[in-house]
Amino acid sequence: MAGEPQADCLFCKIVAGDVPATVVRETDTTVAFRDINPQAPTHVLVIPRAHHPNAAALAEAAPDVLAVMMREAREIAAGDGIEGTGYRVVFNTGSGAGQTVFHVHAHVLGGRGLEWPPG
Repeated sequence: MAGEPQADCLFCKIVAGDVPATVVRETDTTVAFRDINPQAPTHVLVIPRAHHPNAAALAEAAPDVLAVMMREAREIAAGDGIEGTGYRVVFNTGSGAGQTVFHVHAHVLGGRGLEWPPG
C-alpha cells in the first residue's frame, strides 16, 4: 500500500536506519543521501520517507511531498556548489526508464557537463 513501509524495499530500509547511507539532508518528509554508484561528482538521491513506487504515484497521492523533494534538490545543489553552474533532477519511472528501486527517488546530478541526450 502506498505510504506504508515495504519490508523488501531498500529505500524504506534506509529511512528506517536499517541500511547505512551517507545522508546529506533530512526533513520531516524526505531523506537525501549520496548514490553508492555516482554518475557525476554530485549524485544525491532524494526520497520521501513514505513509500510510493514512482513519481506519478507520489504526484497523485502527495503532491506536496513532490514539491518538498524539488526544494531539497535545490538545497543540495546549493550545498554542493553547483546551483550556479547547473544541475539535473531526474525521476526514472518504470523499469523501461531505468528505475531499479521502486520507491520514488529524484537523482540530483551535477558538477560535470550534462549534455543531452545523456551518454
